[in-house]
Amino acid sequence: MQHNAQLLLDLGERLRQRRRERGLTQADLARLAHVSPRFLVQLEGGTANISVQRLAELCEVLELPLAALFEGLGPGRPQRVALVGMRGAGKSSVGERLAQRLGGPLVELDQRIESLAGVPLAELFALWGEERYRQLEAQALDEVLTEPGPMVLATGGSLVTAEPTWRRVRQSARTVWLRASPERLLERVRAQGDLRPMRGRADPLGELRELLARRAPLYALAERVVDTDGLGVEGVVEAVAG
Repeated sequence: MQHNAQLLLDLGERLRQRRRERGLTQADLARLAHVSPRFLVQLEGGTANISVQRLAELCEVLELPLAALFEGLGPGRPQRVALVGMRGAGKSSVGERLAQRLGGPLVELDQRIESLAGVPLAELFALWGEERYRQLEAQALDEVLTEPGPMVLATGGSLVTAEPTWRRVRQSARTVWLRASPERLLERVRAQGDLRPMRGRADPLGELRELLARRAPLYALAERVVDTDGLGVEGVVEAVAG
């Protein structure tokens, strides 16, 4: 019974995310799929049962393959957690502790991209630009997702801007946005000795605020949001694992 309840919650969340990606309100989808708005609210909340035929009709409206809706769900799904967020959100430090709990590795996606490229990320961007980076990002993700067992995946801060890749992550893992204020993000990056956010910029904090504001709606598509301000690493791990 517990597995069935979780499956309904996961299906509802995926349908909600896809509806938002398609720019539809609940009223829009209810009208196009010929279901009541109340039923759709229950479905997205994971409290309504639904036939496969009705799911197929909803997926047709949402232009979502039925197989993609169910991919990675149900009993026996690998326990995979993908952490998203800006640089300085704590994806690596939180991911390392979380991976220990799950009994699997922490996979840093940017490291896999560097391995495929044969050069550091900065050199990759300088030589071939963002388009090549996105190609290698998608390739690295596909390779990671073929690996068995539990894992924690720490993604690059901009992955959410690559819509097909971000959708693939959401379909294949439990996604968590590690949210932090711009002030805290900049503070953490400085503490790590990373001067890139400040080099040659008159207002790094202002630019960071603007960047976070643009990405926030994309990060918010994650299954869970954990506010990390004021929490230590262990506190964030507890919040993610809880």
